[in-house]
Amino acid sequence: MIFWVEWGVLKTKNKKGKIMSQRLLGKVAIITGASSGIGEATAVRLASEGVKVVLAARRVDRLEKVKRQIESEGGEALCVPTDVTRRDQVETLVQKTYQSFGRADILFNNAGIMPLSFMKKGRVDEWEKTIDVNIKGVLYGIAAILPRFLSQKSGHIINMSSVGGRRVYPGCAVYNGTKFAVRAISQSLRMELASEPGLKVTVIEPGAVTTELPEGIQDQEFKETFKSFAATLTFLEPNDIAESIFYAVSQADRVNVEEILVMPREQGN
Repeated sequence: MIFWVEWGVLKTKNKKGKIMSQRLLGKVAIITGASSGIGEATAVRLASEGVKVVLAARRVDRLEKVKRQIESEGGEALCVPTDVTRRDQVETLVQKTYQSFGRADILFNNAGIMPLSFMKKGRVDEWEKTIDVNIKGVLYGIAAILPRFLSQKSGHIINMSSVGGRRVYPGCAVYNGTKFAVRAISQSLRMELASEPGLKVTVIEPGAVTTELPEGIQDQEFKETFKSFAATLTFLEPNDIAESIFYAVSQADRVNVEEILVMPREQGN
Protein backbone atom coordinates (compact mmCIF):
# COMPACT_ATOMS: atom_id res chain seq x y z
CA MET A 1 0.00 0.00 0.00
CA ILE A 2 1.37 3.42 -0.98
CA PHE A 3 1.08 6.44 1.32
CA TRP A 4 1.78 10.11 0.61
CA VAL A 5 1.23 13.51 2.19
CA GLU A 6 -1.09 16.01 0.52
CA TRP A 7 -1.73 19.40 2.13
CA GLY A 8 -0.41 18.02 5.40
CA VAL A 9 -2.75 15.00 5.41
CA LEU A 10 -1.47 11.44 5.05
CA LYS A 11 -3.34 9.67 2.25
CA THR A 12 -3.51 6.26 0.59
CA LYS A 13 -5.66 4.34 -1.92
CA ASN A 14 -8.14 1.50 -1.41
CA LYS A 15 -8.32 -1.68 -3.51
CA LYS A 16 -10.24 0.19 -6.22
CA GLY A 17 -7.75 3.05 -6.37
CA LYS A 18 -9.92 5.53 -4.46
CA ILE A 19 -7.85 8.11 -2.54
CA MET A 20 -8.52 8.02 1.21
CA SER A 21 -7.48 10.01 4.26
CA GLN A 22 -5.20 7.93 6.48
CA ARG A 23 -6.94 9.35 9.55
CA LEU A 24 -9.95 6.99 9.19
CA LEU A 25 -8.30 3.99 7.55
CA GLY A 26 -9.01 0.79 9.50
CA LYS A 27 -11.43 2.34 11.98
CA VAL A 28 -14.71 0.57 12.77
CA ALA A 29 -18.11 2.27 12.70
CA ILE A 30 -21.44 0.88 13.91
CA ILE A 31 -24.39 2.44 12.10
CA THR A 32 -28.01 1.83 13.10
CA GLY A 33 -30.77 2.44 10.58
CA ALA A 34 -28.23 1.51 7.91
CA SER A 35 -30.68 -0.09 5.47
CA SER A 36 -31.68 3.15 3.76
CA GLY A 37 -31.44 6.94 3.72
CA ILE A 38 -28.85 8.71 5.83
CA GLY A 39 -27.62 5.51 7.47
CA GLU A 40 -26.98 3.83 4.13
CA ALA A 41 -25.32 6.92 2.65
CA THR A 42 -23.09 7.32 5.69
CA ALA A 43 -22.06 3.67 5.61
CA VAL A 44 -21.05 3.92 1.95
CA ARG A 45 -19.24 7.22 2.51
CA LEU A 46 -17.23 6.03 5.50
CA ALA A 47 -16.43 2.70 3.86
CA SER A 48 -15.00 4.62 0.90
CA GLU A 49 -12.52 6.16 3.36
CA GLY A 50 -11.32 2.80 4.64
CA VAL A 51 -13.69 2.51 7.61
CA LYS A 52 -14.99 -0.98 8.38
CA VAL A 53 -18.74 -0.53 8.78
CA VAL A 54 -21.18 -2.60 10.83
CA LEU A 55 -24.64 -2.28 9.30
CA ALA A 56 -27.57 -2.55 11.71
CA ALA A 57 -31.30 -2.47 10.92
CA ARG A 58 -34.31 -4.80 10.84
CA ARG A 59 -34.49 -5.29 7.04
CA VAL A 60 -31.87 -7.94 6.39
CA ASP A 61 -32.31 -7.92 2.61
CA ARG A 62 -31.64 -4.19 2.46
CA LEU A 63 -28.60 -4.53 4.71
CA GLU A 64 -27.17 -7.22 2.46
CA LYS A 65 -27.67 -4.95 -0.56
CA VAL A 66 -25.72 -2.14 1.12
CA LYS A 67 -23.01 -4.62 2.11
CA ARG A 68 -22.65 -5.83 -1.49
CA GLN A 69 -22.33 -2.25 -2.73
CA ILE A 70 -19.64 -1.45 -0.19
CA GLU A 71 -17.69 -4.61 -0.99
CA SER A 72 -17.96 -3.99 -4.75
CA GLU A 73 -16.23 -0.66 -4.15
CA GLY A 74 -13.40 -2.22 -2.16
CA GLY A 75 -14.78 -1.66 1.34
CA GLU A 76 -15.52 -3.99 4.25
CA ALA A 77 -18.91 -4.41 5.94
CA LEU A 78 -20.69 -6.64 8.43
CA CYS A 79 -24.48 -7.02 8.68
CA VAL A 80 -26.08 -7.44 12.11
CA PRO A 81 -29.91 -7.48 12.05
CA THR A 82 -30.98 -5.23 14.94
CA ASP A 83 -34.17 -3.77 16.37
CA VAL A 84 -32.96 -0.76 18.40
CA THR A 85 -36.02 -0.95 20.65
CA ARG A 86 -34.63 -4.26 21.98
CA ARG A 87 -31.85 -3.62 24.45
CA ASP A 88 -30.57 -7.18 24.14
CA GLN A 89 -30.25 -6.85 20.38
CA VAL A 90 -28.31 -3.59 20.66
CA GLU A 91 -25.95 -5.22 23.15
CA THR A 92 -25.52 -8.15 20.74
CA LEU A 93 -24.75 -5.68 17.94
CA VAL A 94 -21.84 -4.24 19.92
CA GLN A 95 -20.65 -7.68 21.02
CA LYS A 96 -20.59 -8.98 17.43
CA THR A 97 -18.68 -5.90 16.32
CA TYR A 98 -15.93 -6.54 18.86
CA GLN A 99 -15.90 -10.26 18.09
CA SER A 100 -15.45 -9.55 14.38
CA PHE A 101 -13.14 -6.54 14.41
CA GLY A 102 -11.71 -6.42 17.93
CA ARG A 103 -12.83 -2.84 18.48
CA ALA A 104 -15.22 -0.07 17.51
CA ASP A 105 -14.34 3.59 17.01
CA ILE A 106 -17.64 5.20 15.98
CA LEU A 107 -21.25 4.60 16.97
CA PHE A 108 -23.80 6.40 14.81
CA ASN A 109 -27.20 6.21 16.54
CA ASN A 110 -29.12 6.95 13.38
CA ALA A 111 -32.26 4.77 13.52
CA GLY A 112 -35.43 6.82 13.86
CA ILE A 113 -39.06 7.14 12.85
CA MET A 114 -41.34 10.11 12.15
CA PRO A 115 -45.07 9.21 12.25
CA LEU A 116 -46.20 12.82 12.54
CA SER A 117 -49.77 13.60 13.54
CA PHE A 118 -51.84 16.27 15.22
CA MET A 119 -52.16 15.68 18.95
CA LYS A 120 -55.97 15.84 18.76
CA LYS A 121 -55.90 12.55 16.84
CA GLY A 122 -54.63 10.76 19.95
CA ARG A 123 -52.40 8.30 18.09
CA VAL A 124 -50.88 7.06 21.35
CA ASP A 125 -49.46 3.84 19.91
CA GLU A 126 -47.44 5.93 17.45
CA TRP A 127 -46.27 8.22 20.24
CA GLU A 128 -44.99 5.26 22.24
CA LYS A 129 -43.23 3.73 19.25
CA THR A 130 -41.57 7.05 18.42
CA ILE A 131 -40.24 7.32 21.98
CA ASP A 132 -39.04 3.71 21.91
CA VAL A 133 -37.08 4.12 18.67
CA ASN A 134 -35.91 7.73 18.84
CA ILE A 135 -35.00 7.97 22.53
CA LYS A 136 -34.64 4.47 23.96
CA GLY A 137 -32.81 3.26 20.86
CA VAL A 138 -30.21 6.00 21.34
CA LEU A 139 -29.88 5.26 25.06
CA TYR A 140 -29.47 1.53 24.44
CA GLY A 141 -26.69 2.28 21.98
CA ILE A 142 -24.90 4.54 24.44
CA ALA A 143 -25.28 2.02 27.26
CA ALA A 144 -23.84 -0.80 25.14
CA ILE A 145 -20.84 1.07 23.73
CA LEU A 146 -19.79 3.54 26.43
CA PRO A 147 -18.05 1.10 28.82
CA ARG A 148 -15.94 -0.18 25.93
CA PHE A 149 -15.07 3.32 24.71
CA LEU A 150 -14.07 4.31 28.26
CA SER A 151 -11.92 1.18 28.56
CA GLN A 152 -10.10 1.73 25.27
CA LYS A 153 -9.86 5.51 25.95
CA SER A 154 -11.22 6.40 22.52
CA GLY A 155 -14.50 6.49 20.66
CA HIS A 156 -16.94 8.81 18.94
CA ILE A 157 -20.71 8.70 19.60
CA ILE A 158 -22.85 10.42 16.97
CA ASN A 159 -26.55 10.87 17.73
CA MET A 160 -29.18 11.76 15.16
CA SER A 161 -31.40 14.63 16.22
CA SER A 162 -33.08 17.07 13.82
CA VAL A 163 -33.88 20.71 13.28
CA GLY A 164 -36.99 19.48 15.12
CA GLY A 165 -34.74 19.19 18.16
CA ARG A 166 -34.34 22.98 18.09
CA ARG A 167 -37.64 24.25 16.70
CA VAL A 168 -41.21 23.12 17.38
CA TYR A 169 -43.75 22.62 14.60
CA PRO A 170 -47.54 21.94 14.70
CA GLY A 171 -48.24 18.24 14.26
CA CYS A 172 -44.72 17.31 15.33
CA ALA A 173 -45.08 17.46 19.11
CA VAL A 174 -43.96 13.94 19.99
CA TYR A 175 -41.29 13.82 17.29
CA ASN A 176 -40.03 17.24 18.44
CA GLY A 177 -39.97 15.96 22.01
CA THR A 178 -37.82 12.96 21.10
CA LYS A 179 -35.37 15.05 19.12
CA PHE A 180 -35.10 17.67 21.86
CA ALA A 181 -34.33 14.75 24.18
CA VAL A 182 -31.59 13.41 21.91
CA ARG A 183 -30.01 16.85 21.77
CA ALA A 184 -30.11 17.20 25.57
CA ILE A 185 -28.75 13.68 26.11
CA SER A 186 -25.92 14.37 23.67
CA GLN A 187 -24.95 17.68 25.26
CA SER A 188 -24.95 16.25 28.76
CA LEU A 189 -22.96 13.19 27.69
CA ARG A 190 -20.40 15.37 25.92
CA MET A 191 -19.94 17.42 29.10
CA GLU A 192 -19.56 14.26 31.19
CA LEU A 193 -16.90 12.91 28.84
CA ALA A 194 -14.98 16.15 28.31
CA SER A 195 -12.31 15.08 30.79
CA GLU A 196 -12.05 11.56 29.37
CA PRO A 197 -9.17 11.16 26.90
CA GLY A 198 -10.12 10.34 23.33
CA LEU A 199 -13.93 10.39 23.66
CA LYS A 200 -16.18 12.59 21.52
CA VAL A 201 -19.92 13.21 21.16
CA THR A 202 -21.60 14.85 18.17
CA VAL A 203 -25.27 15.55 17.50
CA ILE A 204 -26.46 15.83 13.87
CA GLU A 205 -29.49 18.03 13.16
CA PRO A 206 -30.77 17.82 9.59
CA GLY A 207 -33.58 19.84 8.12
CA ALA A 208 -35.75 18.30 5.41
CA VAL A 209 -34.02 15.32 3.76
CA THR A 210 -35.25 12.95 1.05
CA THR A 211 -35.65 9.73 3.05
CA GLU A 212 -38.32 7.14 3.87
CA LEU A 213 -39.31 8.92 7.10
CA PRO A 214 -42.42 10.67 5.69
CA GLU A 215 -43.80 7.27 4.67
CA GLY A 216 -44.53 6.69 8.34
CA ILE A 217 -47.12 9.49 8.45
CA GLN A 218 -50.56 7.89 8.75
CA ASP A 219 -52.56 10.96 9.82
CA GLN A 220 -54.27 11.90 6.54
CA GLU A 221 -54.88 15.49 7.62
CA PHE A 222 -51.23 15.97 8.45
CA LYS A 223 -50.18 14.31 5.20
CA GLU A 224 -51.78 17.19 3.32
CA THR A 225 -49.97 19.69 5.54
CA PHE A 226 -46.66 17.93 4.88
CA LYS A 227 -47.26 17.89 1.13
CA SER A 228 -47.79 21.65 1.16
CA PHE A 229 -44.60 22.13 3.16
CA ALA A 230 -42.59 19.83 0.87
CA ALA A 231 -43.66 21.81 -2.19
CA THR A 232 -41.94 24.94 -0.87
CA LEU A 233 -38.34 23.74 -0.96
CA THR A 234 -35.77 21.38 -2.42
CA PHE A 235 -35.01 18.66 0.11
CA LEU A 236 -31.45 17.70 1.00
CA GLU A 237 -30.15 14.30 -0.11
CA PRO A 238 -28.84 11.65 2.32
CA ASN A 239 -25.34 12.15 0.89
CA ASP A 240 -25.41 15.75 2.12
CA ILE A 241 -25.76 14.54 5.71
CA ALA A 242 -23.22 11.76 5.17
CA GLU A 243 -20.68 14.42 4.21
CA SER A 244 -21.40 16.26 7.47
CA ILE A 245 -20.81 13.09 9.45
CA PHE A 246 -17.59 12.41 7.55
CA TYR A 247 -16.45 15.93 8.46
CA ALA A 248 -17.16 15.32 12.16
CA VAL A 249 -15.34 11.96 12.39
CA SER A 250 -12.34 12.97 10.30
CA GLN A 251 -11.17 15.79 12.56
CA ALA A 252 -7.99 15.66 14.61
CA ASP A 253 -8.13 14.07 18.05
CA ARG A 254 -8.09 17.50 19.70
CA VAL A 255 -11.29 18.55 17.87
CA ASN A 256 -14.84 17.69 18.98
CA VAL A 257 -17.55 18.83 16.56
CA GLU A 258 -20.38 19.30 19.06
CA GLU A 259 -23.34 19.99 16.74
CA ILE A 260 -24.01 20.13 13.02
CA LEU A 261 -27.23 21.78 11.81
CA VAL A 262 -27.71 21.19 8.08
CA MET A 263 -30.67 22.83 6.32
CA PRO A 264 -32.03 23.12 2.79
CA ARG A 265 -31.24 26.60 1.53
CA GLU A 266 -34.93 27.55 1.29
CA GLN A 267 -35.98 26.12 4.67
CA GLY A 268 -36.30 29.26 6.73
CA ASN A 269 -37.49 27.71 9.99
